[in-house]
Amino acid sequence: MDVTSVTGFRRARTRADLALAPGETLLGGGTWLMSEPQPGTTGFVDLTTLGWPDLEVSPDGLRIGATCPIATLRAWAEGRGDVAVPDGWTAVAMVPDAVDALLASFKIWHTATVGGNVCRAFPAAAMVSLAVALDGVAEIWTPDGGTRRTPVERLVTGNGTTDLARGEVLRAIDLPAAALRSHAALAKIALAELGRSGAVVTGRLDPDGACAFAVTAAVVRPVVLRYDALPDAATLAADVDAAPGYYTDPLGAADWRRGVSAVLATRLRADLAGTATGTATGTVTKDHA
Repeated sequence: MDVTSVTGFRRARTRADLALAPGETLLGGGTWLMSEPQPGTTGFVDLTTLGWPDLEVSPDGLRIGATCPIATLRAWAEGRGDVAVPDGWTAVAMVPDAVDALLASFKIWHTATVGGNVCRAFPAAAMVSLAVALDGVAEIWTPDGGTRRTPVERLVTGNGTTDLARGEVLRAIDLPAAALRSHAALAKIALAELGRSGAVVTGRLDPDGACAFAVTAAVVRPVVLRYDALPDAATLAADVDAAPGYYTDPLGAADWRRGVSAVLATRLRADLAGTATGTATGTVTKDHA
């Protein structure tokens, strides 16, 4: 789409270049910005020219640069990256399933950025699902030259809204090594086989037996349920059912989203229980109603 109101374009080279003039907005991959009119936007400031590394592996975990293309993250997770996936990072196997949940063409995967998907903060944002599942923490640059950090589960505040203030920039998302060493899986469902996700549920079982289940897409902001050990199926289903934020739109009613989220969560629980006993199926649910 032609964004006819834009008359200026700047390539950011330093942090000082991120100071926005009236009417300017930040540009990552641009797949959303170019998909619909942007009234009031008169200039783009390109983040991709800052030279941020896409992926950095360290003993602390995985650092994903905000401008990292989604396709690059998937390629690394599948063993096609420049840096190998460390031994024992079993949760990385969930990355391709999260990318598939985005339900986009390979052209979008190669252009859209991880940070852009998170900052757009739509309920069905698949990179939000991934980051929340693995306790991702956002590093944010503030306009005064400072830095603040906040969990991605709190960064997203609603449907298309975040706690980012004007002039703040998402620099990176850090996934801790402890979460990456867990067993994790993602399940999704949509009303149509090629429809946008109506509900996404992730489950994670840590080496110490603690676990976390996250509901996204079905709710306006991520809901994370944490337990010291795997809960029984009835308890988990009840907790998912009681979660706040289920909503209705043309792609699903709130009651349907609530019901299918509980079903997906209990399926994931059964698979994680099998992981603990050595009988896991290793499957990921990808259903359509």
